[in-house]
Amino acid sequence: MADINPIILAWGSGEDGQLGIGDNEDKEWVCSIKSFESQKVSSVVAGSRNSLAICEDGKLFTWGWNQRGTLGHPPETKTENIPSQVKALANVKIVQAAIGGWHCLAVDDQGRAYAWGGNEYGQCGEEPERKDDITRAVRRDIVIPQRCAPKLSVRQVAAGGTHSVVLTHEGHVWTWGQPWPPGDIKQISTPVRVQGLEKVKLIAVGAFHNLALIEDGILWAWGNNEYGQLGTGDTQPRSQPIPVQGLSGLTLVDIAAGGWHSTALTDEGEVYGWGRGEHGRLGFGDDKSSKMVPQRVQLLVGEDIVQVSCGGTHSVALSRDGRIFSFGRGDHGRLGYGRKVTTGHPMDVPINIPQPISNVGTGHWCAKLVACGGRHTLAIATWQNDESEQSQ
Repeated sequence: MADINPIILAWGSGEDGQLGIGDNEDKEWVCSIKSFESQKVSSVVAGSRNSLAICEDGKLFTWGWNQRGTLGHPPETKTENIPSQVKALANVKIVQAAIGGWHCLAVDDQGRAYAWGGNEYGQCGEEPERKDDITRAVRRDIVIPQRCAPKLSVRQVAAGGTHSVVLTHEGHVWTWGQPWPPGDIKQISTPVRVQGLEKVKLIAVGAFHNLALIEDGILWAWGNNEYGQLGTGDTQPRSQPIPVQGLSGLTLVDIAAGGWHSTALTDEGEVYGWGRGEHGRLGFGDDKSSKMVPQRVQLLVGEDIVQVSCGGTHSVALSRDGRIFSFGRGDHGRLGYGRKVTTGHPMDVPINIPQPISNVGTGHWCAKLVACGGRHTLAIATWQNDESEQSQ
């Protein structure tokens, strides 16, 4: 059978073109992004009003809102609803990327990091010229991607509302920009190392809070904490990392952070959630209260979850067998099953997309990756033939 490219799925709010399907309508059901049919997309990222995709060959595509250069090219129109390649990064191989409030970060296969978009808090890492003019202001917008954190060998990038975080190959975490809601702390455009973190294997960043999973399995958190999103049992903000409570004895394999909530995933496929509970985004059924320490999401027990993504006010979980579960705020259709109902009960998202033309026999779409944005969701899915067909 011919190798069939994965399809890229999108649903939810489309008002900024962030679904990439050629119009600015909201979609309550899963749609596929036609322009990627000829590409092998390996990952997708959804931001507050933007989206991006990385192809196996290292090409980076962006779409959505572009008033601040968030798409990696000068804004000709406010929004773009068809994905386009970021030309400035065409000659490097991008392997991972992140979208913040209105800036983006990417890293190539050589460990070089790039930033573009809004820069008024120094979140793109551009330093003012040191030469003659000491008063030169930092550029408000960086519309063409440029190198950031040039002295660091970067393994992973993550972006908050107005700050940036990177994980280096040495297992250290560095940050710059404005880590708190504006007005609290002076912004820093030069990377500063986060003290007390060694051997970090994964980072996740919400709007104004940060998570770091270290090799020994302990999860650390720092930043804003008004809804308990740091998992420390209180609502005190922390400028330095502190261990997340309630996860001892568990082997964590993945972490995610949303607007004001956090999740962790264990090697047994179980999900723990904490932070803001409004709209049911934590998946605790009818209990929409905030949680100061991680609690197991009982409604997903037994589903063997392999990935969770947290958006602004909703969350999506992916099971090993390729099913998608969504929960949280339902307006704009962001839960993807045809109803704009807000619910804390994880529900199956149907992938009602025609099977590939080149394919004969029965089968179904299996999701491989999910990405929640502010009010929309993206996913990657591949076609899987039914067992009986394969054994012939």
